Amino acid sequence: MTDSRSTRLGGLLAAALIVGACGPGASTAPSTGPTQAASQAASTAPLSGTVTIDGSSTVYPITELVAEEFQKANTGVQVPVAFSGTGGGFKKFCVGETDINDASRPIKADDEGEGKACTTNAIEFIQLQIAIDGLTVVVNPANTFATCLTLAELKTIYGPDSPEDLKWSDVRAGFPDQPVERFMPGADSGTFDYFTETVNGEVDAATTFATQSEDDNTLVTGVEGSNNAIAFFGFAYYVENKDKLKALQIDGGSGCVEPTDATINDGTYKPLSRPLFIYPDVNKAKARPELKAFVDYYLANAKQFSSEVGYVALPDALLAEQVTKWAAAVGG
Repeated sequence: MTDSRSTRLGGLLAAALIVGACGPGASTAPSTGPTQAASQAASTAPLSGTVTIDGSSTVYPITELVAEEFQKANTGVQVPVAFSGTGGGFKKFCVGETDINDASRPIKADDEGEGKACTTNAIEFIQLQIAIDGLTVVVNPANTFATCLTLAELKTIYGPDSPEDLKWSDVRAGFPDQPVERFMPGADSGTFDYFTETVNGEVDAATTFATQSEDDNTLVTGVEGSNNAIAFFGFAYYVENKDKLKALQIDGGSGCVEPTDATINDGTYKPLSRPLFIYPDVNKAKARPELKAFVDYYLANAKQFSSEVGYVALPDALLAEQVTKWAAAVGG
């Protein structure tokens, strides 16, 4: 994300407080709502170590910001963040290669692989929701004919039976007789899983004639470069690139609705609103103060950091549930 983000957040760190649930030596920026510390815990030796994170490219902007600010407050801890997609991240997480997995969908059930792999390798995880996203369908601003698409029209574009030579006029009568240039996330992406299940009716069922990438910035570049292009990804990437893209309204059966903070939060932007998660390794967090402290910090600042990068912050009550669940898992 932009450098100005860190500048705007710099003031937060000057008054850093410690969350009541934080481990010794961890500094946590102040936050509003249910996670704000009631008092400052006694500080002992500074934290040190490395917290490794991979997973969803959608969640990546939030986690990247959390990592940047946490490292400023706790200089002895390194927090490298990568994005190989939700599924790609779970493959690493469930064999113990990473400490936290970012996810834009829940972990798949035991009989579907991910949960089974974690169980087999004695990885005890916990699902913590950290924000709300509205999966956003975008076109080039020069596209003046498409303003709202139905789910059926999205399936025409991205469904498994969609032909290679699809034209916009095939999507809707009156649209131009021009080829549809399709871009979409890679198959390891939770965004891909969510979209294909919601729009096409089956996870992984999608056209083979789209350019795919786990890097959402590549999708942005693709749409920016063609008047006939279309793509979908997390709301934050649209917000960051509003000057290059046009977000489409979606008709989920109740009329056309634009993705905004309000419509995503209240659920009227349906069915493309979805929760975003982190999955920490509970056993590692119990044994490693720097990992526990990082998750404490993440939850303490989830509202302001998720809003800062363009996602919708959790309501206070829902965020409080995540804090309580985490404290119970790691012993307070």
